[in-house]
Formats: sequence, structure tokens, C-alpha cells
Amino acid sequence: MRGELFRYVLRQLAVGLVAVTAVLALIVWITQALRFVELVLNRGLSLVVFFELTLFMLPNFVAIILPVATFIVVLAVYTRLEGDREMVAMRAAGMSQMALARPALALALAAACLGWAMNLWVVPESYRAFREYQFEIRNRMAAVLIQEGVFNTLGDGLTVYVRKRDPDGTFHGILVHDERVSTAPSTVLAERGRLALVGGLPQVTLENGTRQEIDPRTGRLSILSFAENTLTLAVPAERDEERYRDVRERGVLELLDPPASERLSARDRARFTVEAHQRLSGPFLTVSLAAVALALLLGGEFSRQGRPGRLLAAIAIGAALVAAWLAIGNAVASRLVLLPLIWVHALLPGIVALALLVRPAPLRPATRASPAKA
Repeated sequence: MRGELFRYVLRQLAVGLVAVTAVLALIVWITQALRFVELVLNRGLSLVVFFELTLFMLPNFVAIILPVATFIVVLAVYTRLEGDREMVAMRAAGMSQMALARPALALALAAACLGWAMNLWVVPESYRAFREYQFEIRNRMAAVLIQEGVFNTLGDGLTVYVRKRDPDGTFHGILVHDERVSTAPSTVLAERGRLALVGGLPQVTLENGTRQEIDPRTGRLSILSFAENTLTLAVPAERDEERYRDVRERGVLELLDPPASERLSARDRARFTVEAHQRLSGPFLTVSLAAVALALLLGGEFSRQGRPGRLLAAIAIGAALVAAWLAIGNAVASRLVLLPLIWVHALLPGIVALALLVRPAPLRPATRASPAKA
């Protein structure tokens, strides 16, 4: 009997967790994907590349959403069970508070294990792929970045202006200001040009133009006219290795012991340490949030009018714990001496809540019958 009730509640929790996580992830994905819509509408980026680029961000969203989604589902399912009097029937069947909480704790542990898998492997790999793809678009696919009528910045030190762009890819009224070689900046003007990929790099063939360059030794301006000239609009492939890898791209071991060759500042090392400890402790917060919700919803006496006060208290405490998670991360990044606060915050609320669940409910004193009057 109890096994069937356990599976019944767990099934509702699991379905709810999948649905809530999917909805929240979709909302966050849409808000983040809007940043790339302009590349599709105005700059010719294909929908396939758009979806590939934005889907790489999904694992990062799921890892962040999972603790909150678990908390929401536990609150929703147990509130519904209480409202439908199903919780009363389970208590009448002899189930203790801990027995009632066991399905939610099992789900929270499963979500925590998924969170560790995401934090330790999936998120770094997917975010690395996202950053590399983004870098590739910016430095290799200059065609999608050039917008007519505005000054387009393509990487460091390269600005391109195009007056008009034909559907076949022909540019008209071109200005290119090149400062990639800081000692010899140049400005190129051309009537028209065509873009093509040569050796994986975008190159524009310019026609009927001039190249203006200032001699760094004499300070004199030299102007060279040309009938045709080829210009590369991207950083050479060898520069790929110099791309700075973001915190989210790195594994936990690398965050705790970054390569000495990178010569990181003390601030960056602090950020790496905080990120590593938050990834390791974050899944514990999933269990703590679920335990806090259970302790508040299952504790106390039954009321026919429901217990909105306990539900509101659970929501307030859960929101405070999530907000504190962000605040503690920023504070510890400034002062590493506060690093234990990350683990205290992730573990202590869950330990206190579990202690309240395990503690037997206080017995209500028997009411003495009043003596009958003669």
C-alpha cells in the first residue's frame, strides 16, 4: 500500500518537474535567443545556424533552473494533495511525515544528481561549443555581420562601412578602416566589392578604389589607387588559440587549478574558485529547497480551510534562499575568506528542514470530559 502511494506521488512530481523545467527553460531560451534574431532578419544568418547557436545555451539554462523548478513542483503537488484531502487519507493509512516526504526527497536527489552531471560535464562542454561557434561567426562569417548603412566592427581594429548591398552579395560604396596592425593603420575606399571565403577566411575583392596610409616614420599620408585589391576581413586562424575561455567553459578541476601559463589576476582566480564551489554545492541546494518546502507544508495540524500562511512562508523562504545564493557568490568573489558560506547556505537549510521532518509530531493532550451536572 505504502509503495503504491510512494509511486503515485513520485509520478506526479516527476511529470510536474519535466513540465515546469521545460516551460521555464523555453522562456529563458526565448529571451536569450532574441539577441540573435537580428542576425537572421537583417544579416542573412540561416535558421539552422541560429537554432544550433541558441540550443548550445540550453544546458546552462537547465542547470540554473533545476533547483527552482524542483521547489515549485514540490509546493504545487503537495498543496494539491492537501487541498484534495489525499494527504488526509495517507495520514490515516499510518504514513508519517517522513514517509509522506520521501517521494519529494527522492525526486530532489535525482534532480541533484542530474545537476551534478550538468555542472561537471554537460554545461562546460555545451558552453564551450557555444562560445567557439559564436567566435566562428564573428571572425569567420563576416558576410552575415556586415550591415549596410552603418559602421560594422568586425573583431578588434577592423571597421567596415557599406552604402548598399545587393542580394547576390555585391557591395557598393565601401569604406574599410584597418587598425589590426597598430603601427600602420590604413583606410580603403572602393566603388564596389564581392565577398568570398578563401581558406576558411572571408576575403573581399575591391574594385576601383584607393588605399590611404600614414607613414609612421615621417607622418606623411600616402594614397595608392588600385583597379582591384583583395582584403581579408577576419583574424587569421592562428589567433584562435588566443581566445580567452570564459568561466563557464572550464571544468571544475581547471577552475580549482588553472594553468599557470594564463597568468590570471587575483580577481579572476577568485571568480574561478567561486564558480567551482558553486557548481559542486549547487545540487545540494536543490535538496535543501525541497526539504524546506516539505517541512513547512507537512508540519502543523490539519485545517479544513487549508494553510495559506505556510504556503506563503515556504515561497518567501525559497525566494530568499535563491536570492542569497546569488548574493553570496558575489560577496565571496570579493573576499575568499567567506568561501564556507557557499556550503553553509547550500546545506544548512536542508539539514534543519530534514530534522523537523524526522522529529515526531507532538502529541495533542487528551481533552477531559466535563462531569455531568446532577
